[in-house]
Amino acid sequence: MPFNFPILLTWLRVALIPLVVGVFYLPEVWLTRFEQGVVATVIFIVAAVTDWFDGFLARRWNQTSSFGAFLDPVADKLMVAGALLALVQLDRVNTVFAFIIIGREITISALREWMALIGASKSVAVSSLGKIKTAAQMTAIPMLLFNDVLFGVIDTSFFGSWLLIIAAILTVWSMFYYLRKAWPLIKETTDKME
Repeated sequence: MPFNFPILLTWLRVALIPLVVGVFYLPEVWLTRFEQGVVATVIFIVAAVTDWFDGFLARRWNQTSSFGAFLDPVADKLMVAGALLALVQLDRVNTVFAFIIIGREITISALREWMALIGASKSVAVSSLGKIKTAAQMTAIPMLLFNDVLFGVIDTSFFGSWLLIIAAILTVWSMFYYLRKAWPLIKETTDKME
């Protein structure tokens, strides 16, 4: 297993995930509900920044590796799933939206693994639609973790909820986009196996 600074940042992101969830289980004598939201939001944002930073550094320093390419999306999916489950528990996210987003991540991960096995991973490379979905989701989650009025103007609960709905719609749309692109290759491969 290779070890370098970009991979260390990815492991840091994995380590931060339980903290985002765990902060809401601290007694309110330690942190008020508002303070829990602030701390969870800051931790999530730090984790999200490491997601961008580790990929940037790996490419810039030429430290990309197959292990890093495996670990990075796993850390991303764990981060989103952990935060969404905490938000469902706090009754800030509808279970259906959390299920759609988490279910899509599992489906696309399995699809990418299958496509890699048959040597066609480029056909399910990240699209601009997937990037827009990720941006909406990664903006919605910290807003919902904060769950208060920011700067006395921005109702993060309201905007976060709408962004998550948009992310859920884009999630389904992008899932069908990837499945449609991959279907001819999947069909061709399964036909050969029969």
